[in-house]
Amino acid sequence: MASDEFVYVIYIAATPDAVWTALLDGEFTRRYWDHDNVSDWRPGSPWEHRRVDAAGTADIVGTVVEADPPKRLVLTWANPEDKARPDRHSRVTFEIEPVAEMVRLTITHEQLDADMRRKVASGWPRVVSSLKSLLETGRPLQTWAGPVPVNHEPVAAKGEPR
Repeated sequence: MASDEFVYVIYIAATPDAVWTALLDGEFTRRYWDHDNVSDWRPGSPWEHRRVDAAGTADIVGTVVEADPPKRLVLTWANPEDKARPDRHSRVTFEIEPVAEMVRLTITHEQLDADMRRKVASGWPRVVSSLKSLLETGRPLQTWAGPVPVNHEPVAAKGEPR
């Protein structure tokens, strides 16, 4: 993998414990991410990002590198076909810091090749915005209506003029 990285920071009106649970609990992640995150969350344990359909297919796999609840979580991140190829794994660090009556969530996704960098650059903002919305309003965002254009210009809904 290349050494490129993507960093995303967002502030959420929630407690560190609520954000930690929202990142790890499959029942919660399916509400804003349309996937279950599955693991026992102990360092060295495997984790999977599974679809919520009947097949439960894992779209992302990895290993828990570090878990310090509710402050820091570090995971490896790979496509399932690259599970046995550590040289193809990237690394994601979630840092949760209380700031006044909110939390600063910093996601650093590193060791990215160009294709994965492109995917996470549009994916993380969508996922984390939905997480923020769910924690603050009780409603996730509809984040998977279609791909985000590279230039990030608004996309008209079907049947609407641009």
